[in-house]
Order: sequence, then C-alpha cells, then structure tokens
Amino acid sequence: MTMVDESTGTTGLLDGADWSGKLFLDGRWTLGHGGDAPVIEPATGAELGRVGIASPEDVARAAASAAEAQQAWAATPHPVRAAVLRKAAQLYEQHADEVMGWNIREVGAVPALAGFALHVGAAECYEAASLPSHPLGSILSSEEPRLSLAQRVPAGVVGVISPFNVPIILGIRAVAPALALGNAVLLKPDPRTAVTGGVTMVRIFEEAGLPAGVLQLVTGGADVGQALVEDPHVRIIAFTGSTRAGRSVGELAGKHLKRAHLELGGNSAFLILEDADVDKAVNLAAWGSYLHQGQICMTVGRHIVHESLYDEYVDKLAAKADSMAVGNPATDHVHLGPIIDEQQRDHIAELVEGSIAMGAELRAGGTFEGLFYRPTVLANSPIDAPAFTEEVFGPVASVTSFRTDEEAIEIATASEYGLSLGIVTADAMRGLELAQRIPTGIVHVNDQTVNDEANTPFGGTGSSGTGGRLGGAEANIEAFTETRWITVRRTPGTFPF
Repeated sequence: MTMVDESTGTTGLLDGADWSGKLFLDGRWTLGHGGDAPVIEPATGAELGRVGIASPEDVARAAASAAEAQQAWAATPHPVRAAVLRKAAQLYEQHADEVMGWNIREVGAVPALAGFALHVGAAECYEAASLPSHPLGSILSSEEPRLSLAQRVPAGVVGVISPFNVPIILGIRAVAPALALGNAVLLKPDPRTAVTGGVTMVRIFEEAGLPAGVLQLVTGGADVGQALVEDPHVRIIAFTGSTRAGRSVGELAGKHLKRAHLELGGNSAFLILEDADVDKAVNLAAWGSYLHQGQICMTVGRHIVHESLYDEYVDKLAAKADSMAVGNPATDHVHLGPIIDEQQRDHIAELVEGSIAMGAELRAGGTFEGLFYRPTVLANSPIDAPAFTEEVFGPVASVTSFRTDEEAIEIATASEYGLSLGIVTADAMRGLELAQRIPTGIVHVNDQTVNDEANTPFGGTGSSGTGGRLGGAEANIEAFTETRWITVRRTPGTFPF
C-alpha cells in the first residue's frame, strides 16, 4: 500500500526504500534470518504486505553495530541531534495521510485515533528536540580543593519493545528521547503492527538524516525480545505491553543488571459521584471504554457509580453502546473497528461470559461478528467478576455501585493495577482529595482515563508498571542517561602513602 501526495506529486514515505519483508540493520534494508511474515488487515483478513522477522543472531549483529554507531552519534553537536528530531516531527506531519492509512488498516484504528496518534508522534519528536540542549548535569560541593560535577551521559544502546495497539505513540515515546540524548536504539515492534510501529518510524528517521546504525529495526517474537534484553550491548530496556510479559522482561533485565522501564496493563477506575452530571459522565465513559475497541492500557474498565445515579447511568450508557457503529474504519464511518485478532476476541468473550455466569447483567453488546465486537455494558457486576478484576483489552464496561466515599475508595483500590483514574464530580477539589487516596500514576478529575500529551510523565503503579519513567524532560533524561561523577584538580593531590 503506497501513497502519492497529489499536491506535490511526490511519492510516499514507504516508496523511498525496499522495505518489504526486510529488517533495517546497519542503515540498510536487509533480509532477516527469521524470514518474513504477512501484514494482515484485521477488518478484512487481507494481506497488506510483508515484514521481515529477526532472529537472535540478527539482534546480536544489530546490537554490536549500534554500540559502535552510538559513540559517534553521542559526540555529534547537540544542535545537529536536535535538528534530526525536528525534521522527524515535520516528516510525520508531511506524511500524515500515508501513516494514518497504515494505522487504520493494519492496526484497526478509527480515523480519530489514527490522527491523534500522528499528532502525538510528531509532538514527541518536537519535545525530544529540546533535550540535547537541556542542562545535563550540576556542580557539586566538595570538601576537597577540586571541581566536582555530576554529569548525565548517554546510556549507550536502548532496546525498545512496543505493542500492537497504539504502535506509533508507544514506540516513539521511548525512541525519540533516547535518540535525542545520544543513545542508539534497537526497535522491536509487535509483528502484527510492524509497519505502523516500525517500518514507518525507521523511514521517518532515515529521511530525517539519522546516521546509519543509530536506529535499527528487529521485528520478531519472544525469542527476539529475549535476545534484546540479554545482549550485553543493550543497557536499558523500554517495554510496553502486558503485565505478564512485563514481569518476564523485568526479571530478565534484573538478572543482567539492566534498567527496565515497564509500562504495563491497566484496569482503570472511573468514579461517578452523586453530584455528577450523568449525561456528561456517560459521554466521558463511552469514549474511555470504547475508544479503539478498548485496546488501550488506560481504558476505563471499572465504572463505580453512586447508587443515587446508578440506574440512570446504566440505562444511558447501554443506550449509547447500542447506538454505536462497529465496522471497517477504512471504508465506513464507525465508532469501533476490529479487535486485533481472534485470540484477543476470544479472550474478551471469555471474560464477558465468565462475568455473566457470576451474576453480571448484560445490558448491551456481548456479541461479535468476525473480529467486530459490540460495545458491551455489564451492570451489577460483582467486584470479583473477571471482567471487573482483569484487564479486558476490549470494549467492555463493567458497572457497580457505591454508597459512601469510603466504599468507592475501597472498590477503586481493590485492584492490582494503578495506571489511570477518572473522577466526575461538581466539586473538583473533592475529586482531587479522593484521588489522593487511590494510588495511580495518572489522575483526571472531570475527564475520562484515556489521555496523553508528549510533555507529561506517563506510567503506573503496582501491576501497571514501574511508574512515570517516560515523558517530560526530567523523566526522559533520567530514563535514558547514566549519572557520572567527575572531579578536576588544578594539580595532582598528595596522599600519605
């Protein structure tokens, strides 16, 4: 699938290289030892193209050459590195239609989400462009007659492992700042969405003037991820994905004495207090639960509604769900596109059916055709039902009621996850006070839980990950640099022996 800019007559981003069925190693598109794999459009089952698949041998080769290329890149004057990041942002904007087209067809994103991902992708590059000139150290007091400094230096080679669901944002969030700060990057996107999350990103930076070897593409499965974490040249891992996989990555990284920044699953609570406007709350809830078919880590999973508003809220949310269109976002005007694959669809169905068996009331949805799963409302959900306690990663809203603030807090905190929290109330300060008692990495008062901005810290607590390690200058500098202590004496010191 290619694009031509009719206003300029220029060919599309992906027409500029022989990428089909290949990896990007040492600045060249080359065949991987793992063969290749089809790019499948989930809405139709059609094959859109093919991507290269790496082997552990390819990872070793890429890591070694990246370590060599990184040294020259780190020594590059900071205005040059900043210019590459700015150019990358401009290229995302220039090729927006083409990249969005892949996002819609390969990922199954509706156009609104595809456009938002493009916006954030460019914004992440613009934000990262400020990092090379940011202060990267401090002068320390010393009890000796010497200059004492703390300097932030590039870590070296960073491994970025990104998921299928929002591959632009969840890849570029780590790739851009790591590059800006003088690191090299090995990028392993999910093979299911490796064009949107890998090929287009590599092509952007290739066109932006990034030197060969500084960003390499090693698409593959679990064996490739393991090789990436274990390789001695790779010093930091930035992983986004499921909690189960994240635990394995963290354990393996720890074994090899590497830092791992883990952005994992979520099951976000959404509190509707008794003074809330129900219509406005339902509007927020539908977006928070059903955007991108619920395949977002921040998705509203648990709707916790005051008993005085409960019936009205459930009725209106169910009506909203029933009114929403589900279909192919590339050809039809729809609210929800397809689930990524049959395995994930069946997982959603299993959690819904298990919750109904435990007493949840199906008020909307709960059915599917192919990979198109209807937006679903489960009312009177037991708080131990699987769709209420687990990350569904599908368009399912489980609703329960509460009577007192203490009960709401107890329900909201009775989860292993702590990523995002939404509270709707006429008293914003009361909402903020409640939020202080519910441990999460992100809080939105009078908004739903799915929000993202390039200059803000992002991350969760508990089984949602290792905290806000990415996003914003302070967090990114800490994430992708090491601290070095340096002292300088005018003349050599004298010691007693």
